[in-house]
Amino acid sequence: MTALVERAGLAGSNPGALRGHGHRRRKERSDARAALAFLLPNGIGFLVFTLVPVIASLVISLYSWPLIGTRHFVGIANYRALFTKDSTFRAALLNTLYFVAAYTPLNIGVSLGLALWLRGYSRGRRLLRVLFFVPVLTPLVADSVVWSLLYTNRNGLIDEAVHAVFGVQGPNWLSSPHWVMPAIIIMSVWQGFGYNLLLFTAGIHAVPELYYDAARVDGASAWHVFRNVTLPLISPSLFFGTVLTIISAFQVFTQAYVLTAGGPGTSSTTLVYWLFEKAFDDYALGYASAIAWVLFVIVIAITLLQMRLQRRWVHYEV
Repeated sequence: MTALVERAGLAGSNPGALRGHGHRRRKERSDARAALAFLLPNGIGFLVFTLVPVIASLVISLYSWPLIGTRHFVGIANYRALFTKDSTFRAALLNTLYFVAAYTPLNIGVSLGLALWLRGYSRGRRLLRVLFFVPVLTPLVADSVVWSLLYTNRNGLIDEAVHAVFGVQGPNWLSSPHWVMPAIIIMSVWQGFGYNLLLFTAGIHAVPELYYDAARVDGASAWHVFRNVTLPLISPSLFFGTVLTIISAFQVFTQAYVLTAGGPGTSSTTLVYWLFEKAFDDYALGYASAIAWVLFVIVIAITLLQMRLQRRWVHYEV
């Protein structure tokens, strides 16, 4: 009531104020409609191509849903079969966890190491960034085909490099159950480290130079500068890169599909590869959807854990 009285008094004493207020309201509504018009196509796309398919996949996972034939509601039978009867799923889960556990620190380590090196390297720095980023831009299928040729040629570049560095003959990379996953990890690190390299390079260059000057005045060594200055100040970039790298690592598929077709045996079968096999070879859409939701829950759980743990090591400037 008081607000109404004040507005009435304002209008009575100054008619222009009310007109100005109405003009602002109309402008706000116009801006809101313009923003909605720009957001609407993306919102419709998200609804039609992301949200609805995700919900549909959850429903399908509760059915025995062949591509052609009669569908039957089976409840959680697909999930129960995954963990109790499907030995290939368990192997795929272990292979995927192995890939994530090895690929993530290697990717982060190589990216961060090269970013630090580029910081002190002035000549050709921009060219090197472009060269390091090129594998990220090239199609993953093409990269996998090239690496399959490098791995399968017994006298090829990789075996020659192993022999030159270690003085031994290289292993049979893609035919050995023990070496096939390391081969995929090596190829994946080469293909994917460029993105984090640019991310960490940007984070390092954003660190004010005065912090390094103060550390040098105090006589800090290069290691102490990295540990106590660089690492804390680029921790937001490290956290962001780590989260994205883990999420992408859990989705590894193309490398295993092109290089080994999941073999030998199931030694390079990953969760997404097994999902693909069940959906498009066996036409078991319900079973494949159950695999997708298990993968989704694992990724969400690990991401939420990282979000919780970031409070201990990620430092945001206030």
